[in-house]
Amino acid sequence: MQIHQFMDACLFGASFWLAHKLRSNQSVMDFFGMDPVDPFVQYIWFYLVLILVAPLILEGQGYYDRPLLGPRWGTLWPLFRGCLFSTVGLIAALFVFKYEIARWIVIWFGFISFGLILVKEELFRLAYQRKVSQTQHRRRFVLIGLATETAQMKVDLKTHPDANIEIVAQLDLNVTSLPQLVNLLHEHSVNGVVVCARHAYFEQVEAVIQACELEGVEAWLVADFFATQISRTTFDDFYGRPVMVFRSTPETSWQLILKQIIDYLGAFVGVILLSPVLAGTALLIKLTSPGPVLFRQLRSGLNGAPFTIYKFRTMVTNAEQMQHELQAMNEMSGPVFKVSQDPRITRMGKWLRRTSVDELPQLFNVLRGDMSLVGPRPLPVDEVRRFNDPAHRRRLSVKPGITCLWQISGRNEIKDFKDWVRLDLEYIDRWSLWLDLDILLRTLPAVLRATGAK
Repeated sequence: MQIHQFMDACLFGASFWLAHKLRSNQSVMDFFGMDPVDPFVQYIWFYLVLILVAPLILEGQGYYDRPLLGPRWGTLWPLFRGCLFSTVGLIAALFVFKYEIARWIVIWFGFISFGLILVKEELFRLAYQRKVSQTQHRRRFVLIGLATETAQMKVDLKTHPDANIEIVAQLDLNVTSLPQLVNLLHEHSVNGVVVCARHAYFEQVEAVIQACELEGVEAWLVADFFATQISRTTFDDFYGRPVMVFRSTPETSWQLILKQIIDYLGAFVGVILLSPVLAGTALLIKLTSPGPVLFRQLRSGLNGAPFTIYKFRTMVTNAEQMQHELQAMNEMSGPVFKVSQDPRITRMGKWLRRTSVDELPQLFNVLRGDMSLVGPRPLPVDEVRRFNDPAHRRRLSVKPGITCLWQISGRNEIKDFKDWVRLDLEYIDRWSLWLDLDILLRTLPAVLRATGAK
C-alpha cells in the first residue's frame, strides 16, 4: 500500500504541475482569452501539501482497501471521491488563507489527477492479471482445521480469485501430525499456513504455529473464537503481547483525522462568517426577554463524559424547574422530554428553534473538542441516566454532533425514542467521511426550509 501511496502522491504532484503548465501555455491563454498566471514557484507550498495530503484522502475513502482485481466500480467511485475531496479541500485552503490562484488550475488538477491515477490502476491491473495467470507466481497455502471449517474457507477463496492463492492441501487438526505438516511444507514449497480452530484446540494450534516459526513459513490464525454481531475485530500489540480488539465504533484512521480537521476548520470558518448573525441574535434575545443570552446545560458527550453545551436561550429562565409540571404533556416515549407547544418558549425562541439558529453557539463546543459537526445529538445527563435499555448507551460511543441523521429525517415526526436511537446507531455503523459530508449538505436545505424544532 505504501508503494501505491507514494506513486499516487507523485501523480497528484504531477497533475498540479501539468494543470499549471496547461493554464500558463500561451496558445491556451490566447484561445480562451485568459490572463497570464503567476509562475509555478508561487504555488510550491500548495504543491507540497497536495503531495502529502491527497493520498491520505484516498486512503480515507477506502481506496487502498479494495481488491486489486475487483470490479472497476470499486476503483472508480472511491477514486472519484478522493479527487473531488482533494479539489474541494484545495479550494477551501485557498479561501481560508486568502491565496489567489487561477480557478482553471484547480479544475484541471481534479480531472488530470483522476485520469493519471486511473491509467496507473489499469496498467497495474493488466500486469497483475498476467502475473496471476502464471502458476509459478501463485502463493501456495495449506489449510489446517476441522473439516467443515477448511471446506468453507476453500469455498470463500474460490470467490476471490484476485487473492492469488493456491491451496495445496487441507489437513484435519485432530489427526494431523507435525511431521506430516513439515513434509508438506518442504514438498510444495509452501508460502503460508492458514489455521482455523476453536478455543478447544489451542494446544494443537500452538504446535502448528511453532512448527511454521521454525520453518520460516507464515502462519495465519483465523481468530473467530467468539461470535460477535456488531463488533469488528482488529489486532494490535499490547506491550509485546498480541491482542484482539473488538470494536463497534469507527476505527482510528485517516478518515477520523480528516473528520477532526473538517470539524475545526468548519467551526472556525462558521464562527467568522456567521459572527454578524451571532451578534445580532444575542442582541435580540437580550432586548426581547429577561435573562442570559446563552443557555448552558450539562450534556453527555463521548462515552458519557459530561460537558457544558451552549445554545441561544429560547425559553424562560426557570424552564428547567417548570419541566416536572409539564411531564404529563411529554410527546416522546422513553427518557427524552419533548412538547410541541411548549409554553416555556419565548416569542423570539420560537423563531430561533424553527430556523435552528439557536444551535449556532455549539460551533464553540466543536472548537473546544466537546462536539463534532456531525454526530448523535447530545442528551442531558439526567436523561441518559434514565436509559432503560443498555444498548442505547452505544450512541455515546462517538463524539456528539450539531447535526445527524435524526435531524434530517423529519425529527418533528419522530415520537419514539427507539427510532431516534436506531438512526443514531445506523449512523455509527455506516460511518464514513462521505456520510458526514452528505449529512452536512442535506442539513442546509432542512435549515432553509425552517424545519427545526417546534
